[in-house]
Order: sequence, then C-alpha cells, then structure tokens
Amino acid sequence: MKHFSRILAAAGASLFCLAASAQISVDQVDVSQDEVKFEDKMRSVKIGSDYFSPARYRAERAAIRKERNYLEFKIEGKGTVTSYNETWTNVNGGNNSMMALGNFYIKHIFSKNKFSVQTEANAKFGYDRMKVETTDEAGNTTSDGVWFKSQDEFWIEVKPSFSLSKNWSYGPVVRFRSQFAAGYRSRTQQEPIHRQSTFMTPGYLDLSGSVTYKCHSPKFPITLTISPISLNATFVESDEIRENFLYNFREHTEENRSNYAELYGVSWNKTSRYMGGSSLQLDFERKFGKSGFLTYRTKAYSFFGWLTNLGMDNRIGRYADYEEAFAQWQQGSQDPLERPMLALHPTVNWENWLTVRAGRFLETSFFFSMRYDRSQNVAIQTQTILGLGVTYVFKNK
Repeated sequence: MKHFSRILAAAGASLFCLAASAQISVDQVDVSQDEVKFEDKMRSVKIGSDYFSPARYRAERAAIRKERNYLEFKIEGKGTVTSYNETWTNVNGGNNSMMALGNFYIKHIFSKNKFSVQTEANAKFGYDRMKVETTDEAGNTTSDGVWFKSQDEFWIEVKPSFSLSKNWSYGPVVRFRSQFAAGYRSRTQQEPIHRQSTFMTPGYLDLSGSVTYKCHSPKFPITLTISPISLNATFVESDEIRENFLYNFREHTEENRSNYAELYGVSWNKTSRYMGGSSLQLDFERKFGKSGFLTYRTKAYSFFGWLTNLGMDNRIGRYADYEEAFAQWQQGSQDPLERPMLALHPTVNWENWLTVRAGRFLETSFFFSMRYDRSQNVAIQTQTILGLGVTYVFKNK
C-alpha cells in the first residue's frame, strides 16, 4: 500500500510539472536588426541682429518718406454756357456766350532735420467766347463768335531753408512767372499787330536771400519773408511785340503819351532789365469751421529796387528829376529811345482767395488781386473773379 501510494505521488508530480511547463514556455523568435536614421525635415532659420526683411525695410522707408514729405495738389475747373434762341434775342436781347477756366496748384515740402525745401507751382488758364459785331471798310456788319483769353498765368517758387529756431529760418528764394498764350488788346483786335503779350513777354525772375518768420498758431498762421538782398529780372523776348509797342507809341496822341509806360519797364531796344533791391512777402492761410469748409488765403509781395541796370540809357534816380526830364522830353522829340526812365520802380502785388466748399468736389471761390507796377502803368491794376466749379484736392497728411 505504501508502495502504491509512492507511485501515485510520483505520477501526480509528473503531471503537475508538465502543466507548469506549458504555462511558462517561450517560443524562440528571430528578430532582424536594421539601422534606423532620424531626419529633421523642418527648415531651420537663424535669427540674429543681422536679419534683413525686405518687407519691413519697405515699410520703414515708406513711413520715413511720409514723415519727411508733404504733398498737396488741387485741380479746379469752372465753366458757364449761356444760350438764347432768336425769338428771345429779338424780344429781350441777349448774347450767347461760353466761359471755361482751369486752375492747377501743387505744393510739396521736404524736410530732414533742420533742412527743408518748399516747392509751389500754380497755373491757371481761361477762355471765353462771345459774339462780336464787326464792320468792315465797306460798311458791312457781321456777327461772329470770338474766343478771347480771360486768364493766363503760371508761376513756380522754390524755397530751400535751414532752421534757426522754432519760428525762424533762412535760405534763398527762386521764383519765376510768365504766361502761356498770346494776349491781345480786345476781342475785335486780335491780329498780329495787336498782340501785346506772350510767353516770356513779359517773364519775371526773382532771386533773393531771405529770412523767414513762421507763426505756428492755428488761429494766426502767418509767414513773413524778408529779403534784404533781392534781384528782379524782367524779360521781353518777342521782337514782334517790341515792334508793336513802338508802332502803338507813335500812334498815340500827345495827351495820352504821358501815361504810356515803357514796355514792361524794359527799353524798346532791349530784351531784359535787371534790378537789385529788397523785397518783402506776407503769406496767411486759415480755415474756419469744424470741417474747414471756409478758407481764406492772402499773399502780399513788395519789391523796391535800389540798384538798377548800370547800362540803362537815360536812367534817372530822383523822381523829381525824372518829372522834369520827362516834361522836357514831351516838349521835344518824344523819341522812345531818348525817353527818360525812372530807376526806382517799387512794385506791390496783393492777392486774396476766399473759398467755400460744399461737399467734397463743389467749391465757390472769390479771387481779388491788386497790382501796382509803375513800369507798366502809373495807375493801380485790379482783378476780380467769382466762380463756382468742380474741385479736387489731395493731401497726404
């Protein structure tokens, strides 16, 4: 019995070992090892103090240009058309007419540190058309539409300057002005013999060294330019107009010759005149209202010559001596080449603009100009313009 029990115990132990070996046995696995390489597919960018961005550079340059440059230009067009039919004219009268006027103004200021350059230019040109009745030598009367120049002037001014303080600066001033087309005596006198002005006849050039005071107060924005040393040049380049002047002078009666001035202050046989002196210019521009709908601008310029062309014929300095010499010349030959000329010709030019804006593009303007130039006429010249037109203004600031 004991022997049998030992056999059973041995058999049970064998079965237990077989079951245990089935639970913890591991199969043999053949694993192949391959070399693995890691790759960084993201692009690396080095950022440092020497990094350059074209977009950032362009943006910075644009900001600097806007800060240093001020640009303003204005385009203005005005026109009127008046038309009547024959029945209206026979009953009420009237005259068909047409008027067109264009104006262009530009202003640019470049400033860097204490240096600045201000450039201004203005050009205006206008024509009007009206029927004019003319009678020929045979007594026949014809009515034709005639175009006549009503406005013609352009000027450009350049003012480099160096700042002395907040309100004071100094520098040269260069200004040139003339006109585009030929001007005639009247609507019915537009032949070459009646031509009185054209491009560079007259032409004016002003050179001066100046000191400028500018008030930055919005309520009183005034600019005063004082030029102790200034040069004024007048040009009459048209031979035809000089010949017309001599012919018209000889055709004048003795009573009217005393008021018949030189050809823009230039001797008949010369093409230019130069004068040294001093000048003064006052500029004022202010806007009124919250939206700035009302603007008033004025410019007054005066030149007094204390040094004239040393080669000028018959030059007289004192006005009393000039009056005496002129009276003797009237009683004598009255030859234009021997006419006494006054050396000192003070000039004054005062211009005023009053504009009222109605919306973005409509504008009503009033312009008044007064000019005194003894080399052109002994009386004061005035001009008045009232108009309504379309205006476009651009400012970068």
